[in-house]
Amino acid sequence: MLRSEKLGEILRELKKVGGIEASAVVSRDGILMASDIPDDVHGETFAIMSATMLGAAITANSELRKKLPDRIIVESGDGRTVVAGAGEKSLLVVSTRGAADIAAVLKGIDGACSRVEEME
Repeated sequence: MLRSEKLGEILRELKKVGGIEASAVVSRDGILMASDIPDDVHGETFAIMSATMLGAAITANSELRKKLPDRIIVESGDGRTVVAGAGEKSLLVVSTRGAADIAAVLKGIDGACSRVEEME
């Protein structure tokens, strides 16, 4: 099985958690590696802006002499976007509906990140 197929399988399994609208594995420099996103979402923009958000959080924490962030969570009235490190080279980005159980989503993200990291 190709790496992209394995990443796609990880994303399909993650979606079973419930409440997840979109997900992607992105390189730390913003290249889309695998995705499960709606057709009307521009995948490249989604990928690069997600990597940029985490990069900004890393810079901010560095200035404050804090450890690197494990993940960032952006909350809005209709859901959340979570960007999490998935190894040295990859990120996992997940968008949820507002009613999603965030504890279950974060647990699913942690498991998926571990699986992505094992592939590096």
